[in-house]
Amino acid sequence: MRDDSALRSAPSAPELPPGPARADVVSLWHERARRLGLTERQQPDFGALAGRALQELTGEYQALVAHAVPVMELLHQQILNTHSMVLLTDRRGLIMHALGDADFLERAERVALAPGVLWSEDSKGTNAIGTALAEERATLVHGSEHFLTVNRFLTCSCCPIRGPRGELVGALDVSGPHQGYHPHTMGLVRLSAQLIEQQLFRGAFGHALRIHLHPRAERLGTLLEGVAAFDDDGRLLAANPNACELLGVRPGAHAGYMLSSLFDLDGPAPLHARGALEGPRPLRLRSGEVVWARLEPAVAAPQRGPTVPRVPPAAPPPRVRSPHFADLDSGDAAVAAVLEKLRAVRGHDIPVLILGETGTGKEWLARAVHNESTRRDGPFVAVDCACLPESLIEAELFGYEEGAFTGARRRGSPGKILLADGGTLFLDEIGEMPLALQTRLLRVLQERAVLPLGASRERPVDIALVCATHRNLPDMMRRELFRADLYYRVNGLTVRLPALRERGDLPTLIERILGAPCGPVPALSPQVLRALSRCPWPGNIRQLASVLRTARALAGDGGLIRPEHLPEEFFASAAGEEVRVEPPGAADLHALRADAVCAALQRNGGNVSAAARELRVSRNTIYRAMRAARSA
Repeated sequence: MRDDSALRSAPSAPELPPGPARADVVSLWHERARRLGLTERQQPDFGALAGRALQELTGEYQALVAHAVPVMELLHQQILNTHSMVLLTDRRGLIMHALGDADFLERAERVALAPGVLWSEDSKGTNAIGTALAEERATLVHGSEHFLTVNRFLTCSCCPIRGPRGELVGALDVSGPHQGYHPHTMGLVRLSAQLIEQQLFRGAFGHALRIHLHPRAERLGTLLEGVAAFDDDGRLLAANPNACELLGVRPGAHAGYMLSSLFDLDGPAPLHARGALEGPRPLRLRSGEVVWARLEPAVAAPQRGPTVPRVPPAAPPPRVRSPHFADLDSGDAAVAAVLEKLRAVRGHDIPVLILGETGTGKEWLARAVHNESTRRDGPFVAVDCACLPESLIEAELFGYEEGAFTGARRRGSPGKILLADGGTLFLDEIGEMPLALQTRLLRVLQERAVLPLGASRERPVDIALVCATHRNLPDMMRRELFRADLYYRVNGLTVRLPALRERGDLPTLIERILGAPCGPVPALSPQVLRALSRCPWPGNIRQLASVLRTARALAGDGGLIRPEHLPEEFFASAAGEEVRVEPPGAADLHALRADAVCAALQRNGGNVSAAARELRVSRNTIYRAMRAARSA
């Protein structure tokens, strides 16, 4: 039996570069497929789970799907227009959810790259999903490396996903045409899988004592930190791979470890199970090594009522106060006109339909509508109809009774509509809602009552409704993709948010994004200012915020933001101005400063391998940083 402990105790090893060594590995993969009885010319198995069976599967993996879908949406935005798709599978390799560019979906369907289809090695031979799960490590399968000839137009990058206790629970994959292969894709997939694992850990142990650890204080709160969870008696419940490595604990073998056996509680910053560290403090391990730690004390779990998991955003913005209309008025005439219309109808519970491209701030405006209404003290509940798998939207919206389907939570779930009772329900991307659910939503709006799945009695509900979409709903009505009677119910007042390229308040937006609560606004070089003003911003304000916050982090506190602090992809889309940018490193170098690499090398006596292990990157990443530092 294969010993997987080494694979589980450290991040996935970097991909082998092209050459004899990789060719040998691929040859072994193909031989494994032949032993399974597969032939290269056979057609893929199109057998797929559908309907109730797929719904039951996603119910069984509810926590994984709930935490993975927002991350998949963010990952898809990063690879938008690359003719690719993002896939989530269960531990066997069965696809549960997919997001993709429309121009690639037809080709993907021809090889059964779709929800409900199994992509294990014994079904498809060598492929990134099946091989990553078989090897239990991140795996790239490029073009002719696929075993089945029909799949050789693909390049696929896949990373396994582990649960809170280190168990294999699924995989995350990006697949696209082999001509569009980019080496950074695997880095994005790995980071996204790590983020999902981090969210799963937080969701499973949200009511336990959690200790966040890293040798460097500034790495706390990042994907590089270790996190360990303990019960009230100080017993170790679980630790993520980074924490296992720091603590010297074998992944999955946590029994018998106590706080007192892992930490020197008499060392710096003594630790007590019910105490709280105000900020990062030094903490001595039993090995004698001192690390930086942040403690999240245990809190009591709720005793009554149904539990509804909260999915934190994949890349949370800095906390700011909840918006009002005045916060959104930044000097653009079109936005000011929208706000004036909304002020005129506040207090009347008129349904609002917000139109605009992705990333223009539709949810932000919806929150402002709620905060300006007479329901401001009630709940604001947002549902992204494009983010949830079709099989989960019904349960998420309307709720369900205990035992309504396999995987349903004990005591059921009230659903988002009932959770919004007395407040505002925001349905983002309502144009993505399946027709069957449009009918159910229409009935709720007409009857002011909800019938949860498996229930025999309707429950009254009082909500204000705000919807948003980037789709052309009248055109969808003509093509019978959106119900006309629902359309006339949701568009009491229709407003359109302009795209960022159409707005005249870019300087004000830049200042607000870079300002409070982050601190003083850093200076931007003239080249950066010109490039920002000429970019068409296909991702709108969301893209602008991502670019600016990343640039600020790379520039350092108080540093001047220069062109090299902006992503290379940004300059490809910025019109006109040519700006010389140093080639970016690997994806996991994205947030790594050259001084961090130099410091790691100094601490490890110039040993590149040791520095790479400390920073959780490949040796090639360290070498790239060294070359960049020499040429600077």
